[in-house]
Amino acid sequence: MANYKKIQRILVVDDELSMREFLELMLKREGYKISCAENGRKGVSMIKRSNFDLVLSDIRLGDITGLDVLRAAKKKNPKTVVILISAYSTTETAVEAMNEGAYDYVPKPFDNDELKQTIATALNLKTVEHEKEAIDEELQQNFHFGKLVGSSPQMTRIYNLIKQVSKTKTNVLIQGESGTGKELIASAIHEQSDRCDKPFVVVSCGGIPETLMESELFGHVRGSFTGATQDKKGLFETAHKGTIFLDEIGELTLPLQVKILRAVQEKKFKSVGGTEDISVDIRIISATNKDLEDEVIARNFREDLFYRLNVIGIKVPPLRERKTDIRTLAQYFFEKYSKEMGKEITKISSYAINLLTKYDFPGNIRELENLIERSVALSSTNIILPESLSISTHKRRWIEGVKSRRFDIDTVESGVLLDDIMEDIERAYVKKALDCTNGNKNSAAKLLGITFRSMRYRIDKLGIEK
Repeated sequence: MANYKKIQRILVVDDELSMREFLELMLKREGYKISCAENGRKGVSMIKRSNFDLVLSDIRLGDITGLDVLRAAKKKNPKTVVILISAYSTTETAVEAMNEGAYDYVPKPFDNDELKQTIATALNLKTVEHEKEAIDEELQQNFHFGKLVGSSPQMTRIYNLIKQVSKTKTNVLIQGESGTGKELIASAIHEQSDRCDKPFVVVSCGGIPETLMESELFGHVRGSFTGATQDKKGLFETAHKGTIFLDEIGELTLPLQVKILRAVQEKKFKSVGGTEDISVDIRIISATNKDLEDEVIARNFREDLFYRLNVIGIKVPPLRERKTDIRTLAQYFFEKYSKEMGKEITKISSYAINLLTKYDFPGNIRELENLIERSVALSSTNIILPESLSISTHKRRWIEGVKSRRFDIDTVESGVLLDDIMEDIERAYVKKALDCTNGNKNSAAKLLGITFRSMRYRIDKLGIEK
């Protein structure tokens, strides 16, 4: 017997003829069966007589409101999905609608593709409650790997690589932009390994002054320098039998790289002022937000150390290259911070998610987490709507597609973040120069009148994909 796909039925309720005709034509092209009602009372009557998978209703209908249509639809069948649209949206109305069971609240004018996507997504879910349960279940079963969150193909590949790598003692180099979760990956490798019950020691190579780094890494003996009043065990020795994670390894100076090399090669070192070798059994995982191959070419990083560290390499994609994970991450973070702050935020509007996915997040997951934490802290409702997101003015302009920068000094009256605006302008020029030179950093630097070293610094600082 042949299988027939069920044609889903949508009721459009709007008192504007042109809008009804437009929505009917657009949604019929998507393969839905469409019925239309020219006012709220007729819409309610049709809901009582027939079964609809989804009701799309304007909020202002002249006779009764879209909220009345919503209540009628939910009374008839709680599984009916209802989306309300309005050119006069307010936070209070949106919250009331979604608290009464609306799937989403869409402001006019809407983006046609976004509305179609919202409808398609909504029709795959029976109720708002089912949607939340499904997300919770997926977060527990499919989207987590240790403390890592994401289900994109890129992250799935990383999860599989972690499983393989954790079974070995091989050195691993993790490369990726700041905020992409390199330390979480290192921690996951350690936790999946047979060293999981031993120390996991994190070393911030960029956060310890150069004059103290050798002593911090390898320890010192009493009297080896002014202030060394007693023997001190270094971090390499502390990590014995476990894992040492050298974060931002690219920040090490060349003299320190020489000393690290021996420890990496032989698992032996001398403490500062010491005369005897100290042997350790450790797994070495390194991470950097720099392109170490470029650093080797520029003679800023030792080639022999690079190959010792990069036996197995893991490249972590920036968030802008795995935007399908934004919804999952946002859900994870708002649940985390809602619980921490004692707030009962139950949902992120799909239009709020769409707003987030339009932004490239140069600060990656760390920036998204910060934004959600701030939005939860400032939210006065139990639903995160687009207007609830704590996104600064310049980021909203970026999201809305204003890529060509201009000096709009009138915005100063409402407050601006000058450093962020200047950073966006700088990023735009650096990206354009790289585009003009097909990614050649040296040529791009010449176009901008800066040195090659300055160009590399700006690329790293601005989180520009190489």
